[in-house]
Amino acid sequence: MEYKKTPKEISKESALSKVMFICSRQEKCSFDIRKKLRDWNISSDDQDEIIQSLIDEKFLSEERYTNFYVRDKFRFNKWGRIKISHQLRQKQIPESLIETALQQLNNEEYLENLNDILKSKMRSIKENDPYQLKAKLFRFAQGRGFEAQLSLKLIEKIISELS
Repeated sequence: MEYKKTPKEISKESALSKVMFICSRQEKCSFDIRKKLRDWNISSDDQDEIIQSLIDEKFLSEERYTNFYVRDKFRFNKWGRIKISHQLRQKQIPESLIETALQQLNNEEYLENLNDILKSKMRSIKENDPYQLKAKLFRFAQGRGFEAQLSLKLIEKIISELS
């Protein structure tokens, strides 16, 4: 038996107070809020007004959201710049904000992060052929969103340390 969720219909004022509460608890971007408002069947014009109110009242800031997102995904999810920027583009964040936020990542910490996840992954790979090992590590680094040249250079260094 399948149950379908009936969309909630709420007033504009109620929607505004709900999204204010949501934004006060966690950083959100306008894309996320617009999606939530659409789910509540709020009209396009009302969505625009609500989002503008949130921006005016400082509940919503794309710049603040982008900076938090980049820092969190890098530190906790161990993602690379490519994956982070792709995810932010999906949320329709302006390219200039993405670039600015990514530039704030510390390069030493970035390399150390990549090095740590590659070494950790290497311990879980049961592969004797060095070519296959490199390929698996490279695919892993690509999946995490790290740059190809940087990944290859670090993989070569890690494997040469083993020899």
